[in-house]
Amino acid sequence: MAEINTLEDLKGAMGALPETEEAPKREPVRDALGRSYATGKRKDAVARVWIKPGSGKVMVNGKPMDAYFARGVLQMVIGQAFSVAGVTGEFDVQATVKGGGLSGQAGAVKHGISQALSLYEPSLRGPLKAAGFLTRDSRVVERKKYGRRKARRSFQFSKR
Repeated sequence: MAEINTLEDLKGAMGALPETEEAPKREPVRDALGRSYATGKRKDAVARVWIKPGSGKVMVNGKPMDAYFARGVLQMVIGQAFSVAGVTGEFDVQATVKGGGLSGQAGAVKHGISQALSLYEPSLRGPLKAAGFLTRDSRVVERKKYGRRKARRSFQFSKR
């Protein structure tokens, strides 16, 4: 029997290994108007997001982003998806968002933009996935339990 010391020797002994298939190339998903649509969710907020090539204008519920999300932190959260993908100022966004508070709504819009970008340009999926923007943040408010003041807080206990 032949001695096997290297990987090439092993391949020769085993015969030709089957070539691994590459992942199929994803096709862009766009409507008749050249837009991509996605839904984003965060806490109780649900955002419907349409993106199309443009000048970087973001409209949320019919208002400009800086009017709807007045806090700079929330505007930064929405812009994270574009900066990670490297397409800042290249897409116009039209979003409608319902439910939750402003922070949850900003997270939902970010999730929707990330999903729509990966549908519009499948090559952007890698950096968005690596940053964790395509995963729905499943953390929600814990429910209140009976016999307690809040979800975990109990009423004051007196031993004597």
